[in-house]
Amino acid sequence: MKTLAKEHGLFGAARAGTPEAPIFTLSDYAQGWRILSSAGAFVSDTYFDLAGLSQREKTLFFEGATVQDHLNPQLVGGAAGDSIVLVDLMSTTSLSDTELLNFYLYGNFASPNAVLTFDQTVYARINQYVVDLDTAAWGSMIQVSSNQIGSLNATASDRIYSYRLVWLVEVGGSTWSRLYTSNVRHILSVDVNEEPLYQYLMRLKRSYDLQQQPDRD
Repeated sequence: MKTLAKEHGLFGAARAGTPEAPIFTLSDYAQGWRILSSAGAFVSDTYFDLAGLSQREKTLFFEGATVQDHLNPQLVGGAAGDSIVLVDLMSTTSLSDTELLNFYLYGNFASPNAVLTFDQTVYARINQYVVDLDTAAWGSMIQVSSNQIGSLNATASDRIYSYRLVWLVEVGGSTWSRLYTSNVRHILSVDVNEEPLYQYLMRLKRSYDLQQQPDRD
């Protein structure tokens, strides 16, 4: 069994403007991050390069997936009720900015607006954090939910795409000034094996089809 890992660096953002019309800027150290939406969404993206395996006609069988982090998000000047959602996603197909926003809303469930299928989603973790009355004064957010979705289905794809999203959910008139989240590591435990030629070719075709367009069956 092999262990594959990809890291997403520290995230930091400052909030200016007015409570009703905030302006967000990324901190200098938030390398690899970019603003996904002016409404308060941010993303870091990379990928696992599996081309060496696909060239050798190997199939990747997932034994497990997880996300490692070490601190809850920190919010400076937050008000009770301020919330953020952190999405960690590993998929066999790449997503546009609009599709990433839709994944946050719809996941991979049966919906006209879903952009990934169960098969295409290797693993995803969706965590929600809030500021409450006890923690508002010192900035640490508390976790209120953690959900996981994904198939861990075997693949012949030559890439696994790795995304980390930060989505802000604010109460009306929020005035927080800075937000920080820790580094994270996306980990896949895999076995690499050869399959019978016909079975491998069918899996290769399936992987290609899934990368070209959403699977609607």
